[in-house]
Amino acid sequence: MQIIKDYLQKLALISDEDWVVFSTKFEKQIFKKKDLIIKSGDVENYLSFIETGIVRFWIETEDKDVIFDFTYEKSFFSAYLSFLTRESTNWNIQEVTPIVLWRISYTDLQLIYDQTQVGEKIGRLAAENLFMMATKRKISLLTSTAEELYVELFIKM
Repeated sequence: MQIIKDYLQKLALISDEDWVVFSTKFEKQIFKKKDLIIKSGDVENYLSFIETGIVRFWIETEDKDVIFDFTYEKSFFSAYLSFLTRESTNWNIQEVTPIVLWRISYTDLQLIYDQTQVGEKIGRLAAENLFMMATKRKISLLTSTAEELYVELFIKM
């Protein structure tokens, strides 16, 4: 749990009182390699933080699986569009390695926004960070060769 506090403290100073609220809302879960965290057609109910491990994001087509992103240790992830809109996602998220996650439900995150002084600020900064990462990823996919993308993948690992 300290790993999440350290991550969040980089975004904003969290009081001891606010941390008590945060820390009671996160749930630790362990998944095996190749388990599905969410599958296409489901509604994303969790925002997850990777303590250890790697996940892949992929879309199933008629003839193959198309991987479009990876997320690594010490990062948050979700099928974020589904998480925000409460509508089903059209992609899958699966473990590449065994993984330890800290997860918070949509409902509990709303409580944090309402019950803490710093929750909304952290949420805004985290959303801004996700937007910047997604934009950089799109630019990279449009301007990099397959070899450059492959090298970038291994640098992140």
